[in-house]
This record gives sequence, structure tokens and C-alpha cells, in this order.
Amino acid sequence: MPELSPRRRRLVLAICCMSLLIVSLDTTALNVALPAMERDLHASTAGLQWTIDAYTVVLAALLMLAGSTADRIGRRKVFMAGLVVFSLGSLLCSLAPSLDLLIAARMVQAVGGSMLNPVAMSIITNTFTDPRERARAIGVWGAVVGISMAAGPLLGGALVEAVGWRAIFWVNLPVGLAALLLTLRFVPESRAPRARRPDPVGQLLVIALFGSLTYAIIEAPGAGLATSGPFAALALAALTGLLIYEPRRAEPLIDLRFFRSAPFSGATVVAISAFAALGGFLFLSTLYLQNVRGLDALDAGLWMLPMAVPMFLCAPLSGRLVGSRGPRLPLVVAGLAMTASALLFAVLDAETSNVTLFLGYTLFGIGFGFVNAPITNTAVSGMPRSQAGVAAAVASTSRQLGQTLGVAVVGAVLAAGVSVTSYRETFVAAAVPGWWILTACGLLVLALGALTTGPWARRTAERTARRLEEGTQDVKGAAAGVNA
Repeated sequence: MPELSPRRRRLVLAICCMSLLIVSLDTTALNVALPAMERDLHASTAGLQWTIDAYTVVLAALLMLAGSTADRIGRRKVFMAGLVVFSLGSLLCSLAPSLDLLIAARMVQAVGGSMLNPVAMSIITNTFTDPRERARAIGVWGAVVGISMAAGPLLGGALVEAVGWRAIFWVNLPVGLAALLLTLRFVPESRAPRARRPDPVGQLLVIALFGSLTYAIIEAPGAGLATSGPFAALALAALTGLLIYEPRRAEPLIDLRFFRSAPFSGATVVAISAFAALGGFLFLSTLYLQNVRGLDALDAGLWMLPMAVPMFLCAPLSGRLVGSRGPRLPLVVAGLAMTASALLFAVLDAETSNVTLFLGYTLFGIGFGFVNAPITNTAVSGMPRSQAGVAAAVASTSRQLGQTLGVAVVGAVLAAGVSVTSYRETFVAAAVPGWWILTACGLLVLALGALTTGPWARRTAERTARRLEEGTQDVKGAAAGVNA
């Protein structure tokens, strides 16, 4: 990628953030619309889970493929294709006449979404080469999540009340079109110096792992072990296959050598834990506010503001802290705040005070605002630039896998304890185990943030980067020998 002027770099960052905005807006607005979808499409708790997880599981399964493909054929090409497919999927979602077709359209959306965020992050990584400037750019990227958290529930609530839940998907269309035209005009093409070979077997194993694991968790409360057990076994077999097959390839879909870096491994698990907490938090709190407290969609969206505002404010602060002091402090703050928030909700009941509820949302917003920048920065900064797309895709995959598991696990726990005939009376008690699960996620963020960001961890990252560079040189040498 050619060196760009500061103004052009900021413009590229803004265009990339537009893709994050439509994806994040879609997720947060959709959560507020869940009760309306439940009534309109006669959906069960499992059906509501699938409207979210059908998107996130497909997204998680395809992110690494999209990242490596973008590095190979061109990041701008893949990014633009993602905008087109995501917008088309949004249109199909708005027209879906049934729950099954809505879920199918969400999967089309996910195919497009898989080509957006990780590829955009790779573009940003290759545009902002200075570490401090990159950390600030990633902080802005994280702030966009805060904007979507603030605007998504309010916009979604207003649209649900005024027009209906289908209008939520209309918002993506003009933003997607604008991002497409701006990308065509201002974003330069870039790719890795040497193309990575496709890994279809690894890709199929990843799809089998994520899909079967999610199905087993969501369907277990209703279908039982007789139906979910074989899918759990399939997930275990796919994981075993990945661990055996991928190290044997010169250029695997998932380079397991990345995980020899303690900061990278820590960032991966932190991403899974933090986004599992986010997915579970939004799922439980949305149903609580509307189905237990009896709020309409707009009022429920307003209740998300105490979470969204600190998330918006803390994300750029976290980016600056990562650039100046490293990732440890932001991760520790994030773990403490998220743990405290989940603990508060674990002891709530339907008649709790608004002050306590406000505090719980605010703490979660602070925690999540601090967690995103160190995850992204750690994932990409210790890796060779030639593999930035793959490294960013692993981080993005971890986020989506975490959100998928959060909704699946917390939703399954809720479904196992709530009564259809006395939903409102049984919801709070049924949700308590879910809040304790989210508490454990916050504690894991805290522990790993402290353990994987010290001098020892940095040394493992340096050794891993050297080995990856040596491996890349070996593969180049072999390719040159073949060509000769």
C-alpha cells in the first residue's frame, strides 16, 4: 500500500468505520427488537437465539477465510464485495415473511459481514504503520462500537415503535451504498506481498466446529441429549481434526503457531470472554426490560444509554492508554468493571431500584469500552505485517465466537429455567445462573489481562514473530525453487 497523507489516512479510517457502524448497529438494534419479533413471528426463546446466532456463527466461521482471501486477492475488492452482500442480506431480512426465512437471510448478511470488519481492520493496520498512531486509530474504531451502542437501541426502539422491526434492516442500505462509493473512490488497493494458498479442509472443519457446537448448546434444553449429543460429538471431532491437520500444512487457515505468543493467546480468550459477556448481557437485559418490566422498545433502548455512553467515552481513552502504557491497565479495568456489573445483575429482582439498574449498565459500558482496543492491538501488533489480515481475522473470529457462545449458553440456561405459562414470574430466577456465567467471563478478562501482558508474555510474542518470519522466508524459498 502506498504511503498516504494524514488526511487520506483519516478518510480511510472513517470509511472503514462505516462498515463497523452498520454491522454493530444491526446487532444492537436487533436485540431491542427481539420481543417484537417474538410476537410477530411466534418465536420461542431458541428461535430468538437463532436470529442472533445464525448471523454470528456464520460470521465466525468465515472470518479467517475472508481475511486470508483479502490478503491474497486484494483487501479493497473483498471489502467492497462484503458491502454489497451485507446490504443485499439486509434487504432480504426486511422482507422475510417467517422466522426460518429471516434466519436464512441473516446468514446471507453474515457472509457479507465476514468480508467487512476483519478486512477493514487489515486495511487500517496497513494504513497506520506507526504503533502509536495505529493504537489511536484502533481507539477510534472502538469508539464506533460505543456510537452504535448508543444509537442502535434508540434507533431500533424508535423504528420498532413507529414502523416495525423490519425497518431496522433498512438503515443498512444507504450507509452500505455510501461506504461502497467512498471505498471505490478513496481506499487504495493492498494485498500481502505473497499470496497464501487456500485451505478448504481447514475451512470445512471450522464451519463444522462452530455450527455443531452452537446447535448443540441452543437445542439442548428443548431437544435433550439424544438430539444435541451427536452435534456435540461432531464439534469435538472437528476440533480434533483441526489440531491434527492444520500443523501439517505449510500455510494453514489457522496458524497454530500464533498461539505460542502469550499476548496473542490471551487476547483471543479475552475476546471470547468479553464478547460472550456482551452477547449474554444484551440478550438477558433486553428480555428483562421488555418482558419483565413491561417497557416498550423505545424505553428499553433508552435504558441502554448508561451502557453506551461510557463505552463511547472509554474506547478512545483505552486506545491512548494502550499506545502509551500497554494493554495491561485497560484489560484490568475492563475485567473489574464487567465483573462488578454482572454481580449486580445476579442479585437483582424485577422490583429492583432504578439506581442499581443504572449502575449495572454503567459499569458494563465502562468495562466493555476498555476491552476492545487492547484485544485488537495485541492481536495484530506482534505479528508480521504480511499476516495482518489473518491475525486480525483470528481476533474478529474470537469476538464473534464469543458472542455466539454467550447468546447460546445464557439463552440455553434461561430456556431451561423459565416457564412459558408464567414467563414474567419465573424469568428473574431463571436468569440468575446466566448472570453468574457473565461474572465468570469478567473474572477471566481480569485474570488474563494481568497474566499475559507482562515481560515474560512480551518475550513469547517476540519469539513467535521471529519464527513466523523465518517460516515465511522458508515458504518463499520453496516457492522460488519450484518456480525455478
